[in-house]
Amino acid sequence: MPESAISTSMPKRRAGHTTAVVIGGATFHLTANAREDGSLGEVFLRWGKQGTAGAGLLDVYAIALSAGVQHGVPLDALVRQGLDLHFEPNGRTDDPQIPRVRSVADYVARRLAIDWLPSGRRAQLGIFTVAERVERARAWMDAPGARLSAENADVLDRESVVSR
Repeated sequence: MPESAISTSMPKRRAGHTTAVVIGGATFHLTANAREDGSLGEVFLRWGKQGTAGAGLLDVYAIALSAGVQHGVPLDALVRQGLDLHFEPNGRTDDPQIPRVRSVADYVARRLAIDWLPSGRRAQLGIFTVAERVERARAWMDAPGARLSAENADVLDRESVVSR
């Protein structure tokens, strides 16, 4: 008989949160609930009218994510699969931590990572909030040799005038 993964059940009363986000003009709702130990236990996604193809596909995606975490698949492995998937709607969001995405799957992966993964594991996936990106840029700019000296900047200005 084949081995099967053991599913962990969710408590009757769950702690979690719902995030509403607009992606490329379309509104989505992501609900993420925790297990008793505080780790991610289930995901729900809602978009548009129930029964439409888009709503159905998001339901299936949420079920797959939930089944994965309930059967012990590491969240970073699940998140990795949604990163940078490109399809409509995409583009600007109203989420200040994730201002642009390539798709709703890309957004869900990034939002779940930011909310449920430690910063070190997110960094390995290349997922940073805007504040973290600014801090990383600041650290780079403050590094020795990162800035042009006044002499080098003057040389670059003269070269750009010559090339015009």
